[in-house]
Amino acid sequence: MTEPAELRPVRVWDLPTRCFHWLLAAAVLGQVITGTIGGNALVWHIRLGLLVLALLVFRLLWGVVGGRWSRFASFVRMPGAVLRYLRGEHRAGDHFEVGHNPLGSFSVLAMLAMLIVQVATGLFADDEIATTGPLNRFVSTATGLQATAWHKGWGQWIIIGLVVLHLAAILFYALRGSNLVKPMLNGDKQLPADVPAAADTPRTRLLALVLVVLCAGLSLWIARLGG
Repeated sequence: MTEPAELRPVRVWDLPTRCFHWLLAAAVLGQVITGTIGGNALVWHIRLGLLVLALLVFRLLWGVVGGRWSRFASFVRMPGAVLRYLRGEHRAGDHFEVGHNPLGSFSVLAMLAMLIVQVATGLFADDEIATTGPLNRFVSTATGLQATAWHKGWGQWIIIGLVVLHLAAILFYALRGSNLVKPMLNGDKQLPADVPAAADTPRTRLLALVLVVLCAGLSLWIARLGG
């Protein structure tokens, strides 16, 4: 009988990824609240939308150059790997238990994709009262109204639905004894010693900071296009 592997703390989520996660959660919550209130709160709705834009661009870049388990290459699985996961068949090097498992990765990708669509439609939106997105003047009235209809309708509810599913998955795994929140707070997870850790050094954090500044600059530039 094989002895269970000894577990040790392994850095899974680097600091930039953790900051991104919690800032995005707070910004999306703020957007839902300000969008529901309307009126003068829409000024903050737009500001938070520009923050989400910067965060999403950063995450796309960090998904290429970030820590090992934050990279898309680590959790965007081929169909064969997904089938093995569903069958409970693990090969050496699969590491399904480390970051996002194959099903969880679909949720992450869906959330990122829908947030990108939601932010994009918000940039071109026009509520026909007093608020327009910073890029609305570059499209026709009809296009702006179509973007608004999606942004306030299906787009909003799909995002809320994905958030609810995300919270439900966290609760499901918590009931099975797997705490998904703690690693996203301190970065570490108890894993076998052969699991490679994500790089989370002063150098990688400096790289993240440079990317954040560039992404923030992009958001500010887009905001100024609105006049």
